[in-house]
Amino acid sequence: MSNQIRTVLLLGALTGLILFMGQIIGGRQGVQIALILALAMNFFSYWYSDKIVLRIYGAQEVSPREAPQLHAMVGELAREAQVPMPKVYVVPTDTPNAFATGRNPAHAAVAVTNGILKILSPTELKGVLAHEMGHVKNRDILIQTVAATLGGAITYLAYMGQWAAIFGGRDDEDGGSALGALLMAILAPIAAMLIQMAISRSREYLADATGARLCHNPQALASALEKLAYGNQRIPMDANPNTAHMFIVNPLTGGGLMSWFSTHPPIEERVARLRAMRSY
Repeated sequence: MSNQIRTVLLLGALTGLILFMGQIIGGRQGVQIALILALAMNFFSYWYSDKIVLRIYGAQEVSPREAPQLHAMVGELAREAQVPMPKVYVVPTDTPNAFATGRNPAHAAVAVTNGILKILSPTELKGVLAHEMGHVKNRDILIQTVAATLGGAITYLAYMGQWAAIFGGRDDEDGGSALGALLMAILAPIAAMLIQMAISRSREYLADATGARLCHNPQALASALEKLAYGNQRIPMDANPNTAHMFIVNPLTGGGLMSWFSTHPPIEERVARLRAMRSY
């Protein structure tokens, strides 16, 4: 199953969960209220996502004169991807990582850390930048915002369900029991979070595949991911969990059961997929 189809199915699952919760907890009016609240909360984040995350990490825009090789690589990849040239930023940290942001390709930004510039070869760096340009080309900020909006609506419905269960706001004749509402209020946000994380992981696989095509060298991206995984273990980043999904490798640690709640697939799996690709 392709990552694009998987994303559509996962978004459909979120939508279905909202409708099911609405039937049990708040009815059609409850769903409408929850969606409006979630849209209002996420609209600002979507519109100003580039400014928000760049400010959080103190990213500094660099000019072609200040970073000629970096600009040349990003420009070449932008032409290959047939998207406008994004702004280029450097984050002042020794943790090797990178991310892309912006509400659409015309308002995109690509940021790399000082650490990544120190440890990667030029071909590996180009592979990382190609991955980030893959996110830009695939409009992943928009998709993540849609998922966050649906997940937020589910959370609001869960709050409604908790209050309905406490105060007896709904009964069996109105479409659901207090016990059913309470169970949904507890379980639905967990299910929504798992689906959102699965969407994020799917988009990472897609960005890897897109990046491999853009740089014509999947082996370079695979090698870069291995170095970045080790570098993030050696020099951890003080990252905001709300922005962890934006980085090429997860700046937060966690394995085992926590991998279900991870925004990134296992590095080993990503590397294996890239190693199995032929150079374009």
